Amino acid sequence: MGLLSNKIDREHLKPGDHIYSWREAYIYAHHGIYVGDGMVIHFTRGAGHEIGTGTVLDRLIFSSSPSHDNDNPCPRCGDQSRTDGVISSCLDCFLYGGNLYLFEYGVSPAFFLAKTRGGTCTLAPSDPTEDVLRRASFLLENGFGGYNLFKNNCEDFAIYCKTGLLVFTSISVGRSGQATSYLAAASAVVSTPLRFLTTSFSGLALVGYGMYCVSRLVSDIGVRRDVSKVPVERLISSPALDEPEKIADMPKED
Repeated sequence: MGLLSNKIDREHLKPGDHIYSWREAYIYAHHGIYVGDGMVIHFTRGAGHEIGTGTVLDRLIFSSSPSHDNDNPCPRCGDQSRTDGVISSCLDCFLYGGNLYLFEYGVSPAFFLAKTRGGTCTLAPSDPTEDVLRRASFLLENGFGGYNLFKNNCEDFAIYCKTGLLVFTSISVGRSGQATSYLAAASAVVSTPLRFLTTSFSGLALVGYGMYCVSRLVSDIGVRRDVSKVPVERLISSPALDEPEKIADMPKED
């Protein structure tokens, strides 16, 4: 594991690790919290419905459905083919046949920008392992609100478990690095007047990449200022976590 890849072997996993696995030709990654004994707590909207658009795109990304169907259920997890919300699965079901990667916390800005793909690391530091596991276990019993691709997804869940941070404004995406990177890429050139300074393809590419990097950095949970540390026990009083403006009214940690 390092700058080029966050891939990790199973024997190196520790309880409280934030892990992920890429889906559908690296279009999307599914995230969760490893809790030990080969089990992962993760957040899903259900097989094939993670992005929740109500369109054909809902069938494009199968990011969190278990790897066994109801005709051949996992002997450890049972039939989870139609489950949603916060669930506990074995590592094999979570990986869905993909590779295992470790999400990194407390990285430097230079390291963050060197990771050109979002959803792999953050500048924010992780809380102690006992806090991470307590949040994950609590949310397994009480839920994490409604699934929303841009404001409350599986990466948002894992980042909250690791940091206790929630976004309280509705003017941007949630805590998810991969959602941020997609929006940053789409708007990098279109949204900046710097595109008028050059007409060459290489110049446009350089300007676009620069804006992409800046957008990713300022949207990282460890940099942005529209976040608050919220105790997990207080989340059940405001289940609408996909509506960030409601988080502003929630009691914060001292």
